[in-house]
Amino acid sequence: MKKYLLVVGFLGLVACEGSPFDDGAGSVFDSANRSYYRDDESLIAAKVQFNEGNYGRSYSFFDKALDVTPNDPEALLGYAASADMLGRFDKADDAYRKLRPIIGNTLQYHNNYGYSNLLRGNLTVARQHFLIAYEMDPSNEFAANNLELLRNSINYPRRAPGDLNGI
Repeated sequence: MKKYLLVVGFLGLVACEGSPFDDGAGSVFDSANRSYYRDDESLIAAKVQFNEGNYGRSYSFFDKALDVTPNDPEALLGYAASADMLGRFDKADDAYRKLRPIIGNTLQYHNNYGYSNLLRGNLTVARQHFLIAYEMDPSNEFAANNLELLRNSINYPRRAPGDLNGI
């Protein structure tokens, strides 16, 4: 009878939740929504697509790269730029918010965020960021080109949607 109780007691301990050998709820991580990508495969593909003007594809590849490394500044910057080119300013704003504490006071951040605001028509905010980027490095061609682009945007006449109907 003693052996029977001892075996039942032992089996009860093994079946118990919270045994030192089982996986508790905190140690089990569901990684089903993560994919494995060799090296920087997605990031490289995203850059190629962006440089070719395929912004929808680059947006998807940058998104995949962010699945692998969510706080990668290069992937975030590309994701934001792709979203800007697609007019998805809500997605771009999310990426710029994440980027601000990581690379917030760099030439790349100010150039990209300024360009994002230029696309939205926020010319005053765009100018502020372009000037900050230009002051950081006056020899940078992107900073100089963005200021020129802004100057040309200001001179372009704004028209109402129906103004060109008679032409």
